Amino acid sequence: MSETTGKPFSLRAARQDDAAGLCAIRNLPGVRWGTLALPFGRVEASEAYLAKLGPNNHFIVAEAEGAPIGSASLDRYAERRAHAAGLGMMVADPWQGRGVGAALLGALTDLADNWLGLKRIELCVFADNGRAIALYEKFGFVEEGRQRAYALRGGLLVDSLLMARLRD
Repeated sequence: MSETTGKPFSLRAARQDDAAGLCAIRNLPGVRWGTLALPFGRVEASEAYLAKLGPNNHFIVAEAEGAPIGSASLDRYAERRAHAAGLGMMVADPWQGRGVGAALLGALTDLADNWLGLKRIELCVFADNGRAIALYEKFGFVEEGRQRAYALRGGLLVDSLLMARLRD
């Protein structure tokens, strides 16, 4: 249990040695269903992703008992879009619905608002992912559009929603 939050998990910055754990999460059926991850992801792809993170990529990990159980990233855009960032997140199947996503999202919205001064955070979510949509709405995200036949999942093309949160 985290001493600072009283929860059975804690948050921290991602590290290069998280690659295997993050790959394992991405390969879980529930995570794969809610993201663009393909089956049988390789650790090498996670290692390469972590290695290329730069100063505008803020990637955090939720950890329990020394192992990653979820992650989220806030990727700040450049130049005329420097006021905005894209958000992505995943939570391991057994940890979904247990506050991990809310903790990750809360940490990144705090970073965006109070440390980076961002005006806009945007994301894309499958239109049938009600749990994720409800979480995003709880944090002030609103639907801005629908992308029809956005991605192939389980043999069918599915829609996605574009959502964003604007800070006043």
